[in-house]
Amino acid sequence: MDLGIAGKWALVGGASKGLGRGCAQALVREGVNVVIVARGAEALEATAAELRADPLRPAAAQVLAVAADITTVEGRAAVFAARKDFDIVVTNAGGPPPGDFRDWDREAWLKAVDANMLTPIELIKATVDGMAARGFGRIVNITSSAVKSPIDTLGLSNGARSGLTGFVAGVSRSALAGKGVTINNLLPGAFDTDRLQTNLKGAAAKSGQPLESVVDGRRNAIPAKRFGNSEEFGAICAFLCSVHAGYMTGQNILPDGGAYPGTY
Repeated sequence: MDLGIAGKWALVGGASKGLGRGCAQALVREGVNVVIVARGAEALEATAAELRADPLRPAAAQVLAVAADITTVEGRAAVFAARKDFDIVVTNAGGPPPGDFRDWDREAWLKAVDANMLTPIELIKATVDGMAARGFGRIVNITSSAVKSPIDTLGLSNGARSGLTGFVAGVSRSALAGKGVTINNLLPGAFDTDRLQTNLKGAAAKSGQPLESVVDGRRNAIPAKRFGNSEEFGAICAFLCSVHAGYMTGQNILPDGGAYPGTY
């Protein structure tokens, strides 16, 4: 299927590895020009080189790398100095650490809200009017399945990402929807990423069980009996960015291998 987005420009956050990288790869393979952002310059440049060398990348698709912390004012300024206008924005920032809510002070909460709620909102604010003026725009926020089914040790993430979800529910149904701009959220379940490995190690330490047992238990609790991979996540993201998804907005898409047990 031709997604109809070749030649568009996309901004992808947290793109040096994991789910952000999967989204960037899928978009590049569709002929989209991408600006990839992450804090670690070395890993980011390595990813940029791999994307440029991807045999499935159309020759015209450009890959630009900006090493910056997109959760800061300075980081966002660096991104928009590289390119001002984007047709596609994939917001993604590392989630806050797990723990016990009793141990989190005001600073921990502000940092989580800043990274996982306010940063996506700032990126939306900076790009949607240009998208609306051009008659096409796609924003995909990578959040978490914890928005749908909260995880007790991820309270910082539960709170901050739920705040973003509420904001998107309103703004996605504003006048932007009639101007070709869609805003949706992708809620990943257990995907095989560094984030998942960190959480599993934390769970093992807390329970006193061997890491292998914790990993097997988590995997076997998923109806699909496996963890997801970044390439299949990227394919879902690319579809949401396509011309074929123009009638989908304000939605929370939950790729989790069937783990969420609810009907709605």
